[in-house]
Amino acid sequence: MTISEAQAYCTAYTKKSGSNFYYSFLFLPKAKRDAMYTVYAFCKAVDSAVDEPVAGSNPKDELKHWREELDAVYSGTPTTPIMVCLAHHVKTLGIPKAYFEELIKGVEMDLFNNRYVTFDELSLYCYRVASVVGLICLHVFGVTSARAQDYAVALGMAFQLTNILRDVGTDAAERRIYLPLDDLQKWNYPEKALLNRSYSAEFRALMEYEASRAHHYYKRADAALKELPPQERRALTVAEIMRGIYSRILERIERSNYQVFGPRITLSTTQRIVIALRIWLRSRFS
Repeated sequence: MTISEAQAYCTAYTKKSGSNFYYSFLFLPKAKRDAMYTVYAFCKAVDSAVDEPVAGSNPKDELKHWREELDAVYSGTPTTPIMVCLAHHVKTLGIPKAYFEELIKGVEMDLFNNRYVTFDELSLYCYRVASVVGLICLHVFGVTSARAQDYAVALGMAFQLTNILRDVGTDAAERRIYLPLDDLQKWNYPEKALLNRSYSAEFRALMEYEASRAHHYYKRADAALKELPPQERRALTVAEIMRGIYSRILERIERSNYQVFGPRITLSTTQRIVIALRIWLRSRFS
């Protein structure tokens, strides 16, 4: 398979996903956009191996295969379209292999953990499945300073915590709880109540507390961003578009009074595009 064919596959795969990230990628130059399509395709494919396994497949075997393909990206000849394309971009951009290895470890945690007792335990999961993706993206954006890394780690934490809050209901339906059990106990909201999708004053208090954590990480990311020189801040416009979209989702969760056991809280395509345009214009002309 040629690089062009592999890139076409990754681009189509990403577009088909309908992810919030897709709308931010549109504002990148083509070379960087192609790299982001490929990184997203890798992340989505690895995650789907566990969360949406093909009938008859074994998620453990699938992750083993992805690890072997990752080895081939850095030291051999990969065989799948995504990894053929990834090999091209990691060579061009110098993305460390360790980041992709951490991501696979994070996805793998879902095979063994359906509860997290403490926030420290959950933080490791969030770092691996979200913050590491941000660190990968820094290489695409061309900004890898220490403070930019602080920004990426904090923003990844904020995104994942927002996802967890939004998906409390669907996760509970699968008997999975990402909110720390220590926090459930602190707010007197039993596991059984969450699994039964029981809405109560205790649940609202718990969710408000968790939302404040997400806000904390959005603020940490903002503080790190403001310390970067203007050129680096502009290079992170795509990440800022994502911050705009995800922070708006968090606001919607809060405005709904944490009604997350019903329809999934999201933004329309038009709303996401408007947010993206506003942030892009502000970045270009501020």
